[in-house]
Amino acid sequence: MSCTNYTLSYSEGVQGFPSFYSYHPDFMIGMNNYFYSFNEGNLYRHNTNEVRNSYYGVNYNSQITSVFNESPLENFIFKTISLESDAAWTVDFLSDMQLTGFINSTSFVKKEGAWFAYLRTEGAVEGVGTPIDAGQYPLRSILGITNSTLRGGTVANPIVQFDIGIQSDLATYLNPQINVNDFLYHSNLTATPPELTYAGKIQSIAYAPINGIVSLTIDAAGAVVIPAGSLYFAAVKNQIAESYGVLGHYGRFKLTNSSTTAIELFAVESNVMKSYP
Repeated sequence: MSCTNYTLSYSEGVQGFPSFYSYHPDFMIGMNNYFYSFNEGNLYRHNTNEVRNSYYGVNYNSQITSVFNESPLENFIFKTISLESDAAWTVDFLSDMQLTGFINSTSFVKKEGAWFAYLRTEGAVEGVGTPIDAGQYPLRSILGITNSTLRGGTVANPIVQFDIGIQSDLATYLNPQINVNDFLYHSNLTATPPELTYAGKIQSIAYAPINGIVSLTIDAAGAVVIPAGSLYFAAVKNQIAESYGVLGHYGRFKLTNSSTTAIELFAVESNVMKSYP
């Protein structure tokens, strides 16, 4: 468990500690309408120049943390963040169901005087045999396919085949949301909960109506060799490119800005829709 050190200031007027400071002075005092502090034997007078968030030669970030929780008993999908501010901020976003929401400051665009961007989620991504966290299984970006015992291709570009029979409409028997560049995962369904392990990125999808075989050719870079035997396969969307938003009963956001000039922030808004299972 990590612990962050802060400097706390006590106010006799409120009989409490209203302020937390990330810098660590040896001593500080307010005098003659100025704020002074000592650090390593040096005397500093604060708020005397235009440089913000610089203390004792170290630049710090401005950070603000708050929550959206108007109806915490209902499930929501948080789609966007809008900042009533004169600058864009970096956003880290989490809920009780997802921990990976984010927006880079460069992703914001200015619309009608506010900074606007869609929430992205890192979620399940390609990795060297790294299983997806089981907490992500209920999310909409994971698309189940079916079991397969048919393999082909090469080690670098394996082909996974599914025998769906001769059908007039492929989309009826293979999830129509599965596309090229989705990530393919597999599981033997023996673990509890089952582990989905990265197999590669889908390069092509082909259906042979003469024998009813669907073939997925994948780029296996960064993946371990798919084991033999019957395996269950699932496709995972690139959640940065095709983000559905962040699912949860509440949303907690942290705004970060590294600017050393004065910045104003008036309000933070989110476009939210109710989630229906």
